[in-house]
Amino acid sequence: MDDKVLGADRIAEALREHTGGMAAAVTGADPDTRVPTCPEWTLRDLVGHIGQAHRWATGFVRDGATDLVTQVPRTAPGAAADWPGWLRDGADDLVRAFEADPGRTIAHPIMGPRPAAMWLRRMLHDTAVHHADAAFTTGVRYEIAPGVAADGISEWLGLVTEPAAATLQPKLAELRGRGETLSLRPSEPSVPGWVITRAPDGLGWERADRDGDMTVAGPVRDLMLLFARRLAPDGADVKVTGDRALLDHWLARTAF
Repeated sequence: MDDKVLGADRIAEALREHTGGMAAAVTGADPDTRVPTCPEWTLRDLVGHIGQAHRWATGFVRDGATDLVTQVPRTAPGAAADWPGWLRDGADDLVRAFEADPGRTIAHPIMGPRPAAMWLRRMLHDTAVHHADAAFTTGVRYEIAPGVAADGISEWLGLVTEPAAATLQPKLAELRGRGETLSLRPSEPSVPGWVITRAPDGLGWERADRDGDMTVAGPVRDLMLLFARRLAPDGADVKVTGDRALLDHWLARTAF
């Protein structure tokens, strides 16, 4: 793996940006509206998930440890008019907790000790994807800075290639292969691409601009949303070349 992570200040800024974007997207919407990209959820569930995730992360950033949690509650304030302020307050509290001790290490029962900045980054990209869910549901424009979208792809690849990842999600073990490569080629000249290698002993990845056995090319925004399974390959502004089955196999086994 070869990558450059966003700085903590930019991560915190982008977390607030996407929380604010999500708050704006749901303002005035029907709380019971189904979310097409999360079909089992309503907008109330979506808002509750992000707001509770921020509060959960704030707690363990302050405490320095967390239990194993596979799903946070999806409880949002009863009045939808309170959602925007509640969402922003949760993100602000998380940033303040991080800034109070940016060097803190968080103890995780499976992943082990990790820096608090890693968890702030995780919350950013969870929020950025769910901001897209909210925007697609209510029909408002979704925007994400190319650098943030690129960091979201790298952060996700870092998660699924973690040695402990298959313990939490056994189907990730099915992504091992015989050296097959999947390549993401952003159309933005300033954004390097990614090459994923499916080796017998696990997944590897690097930032590189070359084609693979399967290559998907397009705006980094759409590449991020495609890998997050918020856009279908045929519905995004991307071009898939090579072995399309490799992409379908990847997307089916990273859906969690």
